[in-house]
Amino acid sequence: MNSINVTVPITVKAKLTEKLRARLVDEAVKVAEQMELELKQINIDMQRELDRSPQHEPQIRNFFGNEMAPRQARLDEARRRKETFEKLALGAEIIQGTTNRQVELKVGDNLREAMNVEILVEDDKIIAIRG
Repeated sequence: MNSINVTVPITVKAKLTEKLRARLVDEAVKVAEQMELELKQINIDMQRELDRSPQHEPQIRNFFGNEMAPRQARLDEARRRKETFEKLALGAEIIQGTTNRQVELKVGDNLREAMNVEILVEDDKIIAIRG
């Protein structure tokens, strides 16, 4: 066998523009607002349960604490992302994700070159394919 077809990942990066920054900050703000609402509702539900069954306070606090923890983590992460996007310089390259491509590899090909490919986009338009 002298060749093989394989699927390799491609990194997709976006060049930071004002438009992209505004979208990313807006997304982070929306996630933070949603998590704040969910945390408030959980606190209301917890207080209702505490009023109903004060003798079970430790169990109630433990249960609702477990419900709050992942939401608090998402809230903190959303706030951190918002701050990061606000501070990043225009033109910075942000990893947006990955996709795959089919490649035919032959004996003697440089595997690193086949694997290290990325696409750079600016305002949703491909501006470079780097290999």
